[in-house]
Amino acid sequence: MPNLTGRAPGGDEPPRPGHSMAARLTTYVVVAIVAATLIAGLIVGAQRDDNDGLVDLIVYNAKVYTADSSGTMAEAVAVRGNQILRVGSNREINRLKRPQTIAIDAGGAAVLPGFNDSSTHFIDGGLALDEIDLTDATTIEEIQGRIKTWTEPHPDRLWIVGRGWQPSSLATSPSRQLLDEVAPNHPVCLFSADGRTAWLNSKALQRAGIGGRSQAPADGTIVKEARTGQPTGILKGTAVSLATKALPRATRDDRLRALAAATEDAHRHGVTSVHDTIDHADDFLLYDAARRAGDLAVRVYASVSADDVPEVEVLKELESLSNRYPDDPLFKMGGPRISVDGAVESQDALLLQPYDNRPDYQGRERIDADVLNRLVRLLDARHWQVTIAGNGDAAVRMALNAFEHAVRSNSEPERGRRHLLEGVGLVDASDVPRFGRLGTIATMRPGDMMPTSERLEAWAKAVGPERASRAFPAASLVSARAQLAFTLSTPAGIDPLTAIQTAVTRATPDGLPEDGWSAAERVTLKRAINAFTSVPAYASFDEQRKGSLKKGMLADLVVLSDDIFDLPATDMERATVAATIFDGKIVYQRTAKTTNPD
Repeated sequence: MPNLTGRAPGGDEPPRPGHSMAARLTTYVVVAIVAATLIAGLIVGAQRDDNDGLVDLIVYNAKVYTADSSGTMAEAVAVRGNQILRVGSNREINRLKRPQTIAIDAGGAAVLPGFNDSSTHFIDGGLALDEIDLTDATTIEEIQGRIKTWTEPHPDRLWIVGRGWQPSSLATSPSRQLLDEVAPNHPVCLFSADGRTAWLNSKALQRAGIGGRSQAPADGTIVKEARTGQPTGILKGTAVSLATKALPRATRDDRLRALAAATEDAHRHGVTSVHDTIDHADDFLLYDAARRAGDLAVRVYASVSADDVPEVEVLKELESLSNRYPDDPLFKMGGPRISVDGAVESQDALLLQPYDNRPDYQGRERIDADVLNRLVRLLDARHWQVTIAGNGDAAVRMALNAFEHAVRSNSEPERGRRHLLEGVGLVDASDVPRFGRLGTIATMRPGDMMPTSERLEAWAKAVGPERASRAFPAASLVSARAQLAFTLSTPAGIDPLTAIQTAVTRATPDGLPEDGWSAAERVTLKRAINAFTSVPAYASFDEQRKGSLKKGMLADLVVLSDDIFDLPATDMERATVAATIFDGKIVYQRTAKTTNPD
């Protein structure tokens, strides 16, 4: 039985002094050995190399651009789980190989952080993948031909819907009759590339309830024939909503399929993150359900449209969504998006001076300046990040004034302010430095910088050559210490590499015009890549976990087919995405060589 007396077993005598000293020495020795073992273990652990433990994936023999603040280049990347373990030389990374390690030989091609589209309607883009793509159609005949081609295998569709045409590229004015020629028995609705113009045939106008006496909503236009007063089939601005409301509503299953299609298309183009402006409340539930089920394979920063929503309702909805969808690496809540005007090309932008071809017209704002100031101040006081879509120079000034008003009125939140100004087509020279001073992030679509002859003509017609030469002042904003983010803003066919080439060259893929469109506004290749990677991550307050390639960051990478740092700027688009890695897993692979080294 246990000895509880403190006496020697078997007698009443206390233990002898020699015996007690020996016992204590033995105890000290044991304690010392244990302590030495623990210390040695800690030292070994501290000195332990990354060679110990599983390395799941490596990409080597690459031109790795980390997109960090120093513009660091490396040769290889190692991934453990869903995080980057190390970025370094081929020698350093190849030492980490294990029998189970997946290895991608990039063959000397570029490796970049996964691309991040800083403004999109992602699920709607997935729906558009099943519609007619009119992105590069420049004539009425091409558009009619694509309608015929699409209709034949889709005889049961209730509507014929297409997207991507450019109103400024058509030599002939679009009309309902031109669509009736190829689709007399189905309603047809074709949305322009910027979504601000819709072209309908006669059946579609009937379904939408639009006739000669129809009145357009505020800030919208139903274009009508001068002789008959009947609608031509063209809707502009807010009038586009008349067509949108008439379209069959996509079901939840439709939108689930669209999310899967959009994700697959994104991976094919190296896109691993998006900033999504959500117009359908159910999409929050859809994203969250996909995240919980482990099916969400793109990182989503979600904002909500605050257009035409009462102030109190905006605040209530934001608070509710924030509580339901807190910060998460896959799906997180952003803030509100407010639209001020339309595009310069369609002459819907708000300008400081009149349009050249319309001396009495400067565009119309979609929200009063005082209302905008008040709303932004209230949102800023509650620490919401605000996105304002403003294209014309007057709209840009309105937005900057609203942000400045908030800065003067409110104390700075602990996390800082990162308000965004989206579109930024035309900026007065005096307003350029304000971006840097206010910390406003400028978001541009490089596709809008593509100087096709139709676009150049539309800009010159609208604002004249001097103002047109100041379009999309990317380099000027960077020089003013503004953060510059890029967006694809296309409903389908995501292609960041073409967008990057356009931002670097300010020319068409054919290299025209030779000196580019406002060559002084070209940005460097690294800056253009940052605008699709590290800056959008900063814009969503995620720069500590994504957007650059360094130890501990989420393992979202894109492996290209070529070294774009060694290609002529005009040949950059010949590169393709060879592999996309999302959350440490290969989700798309085309040509990269994958091995399991011994």
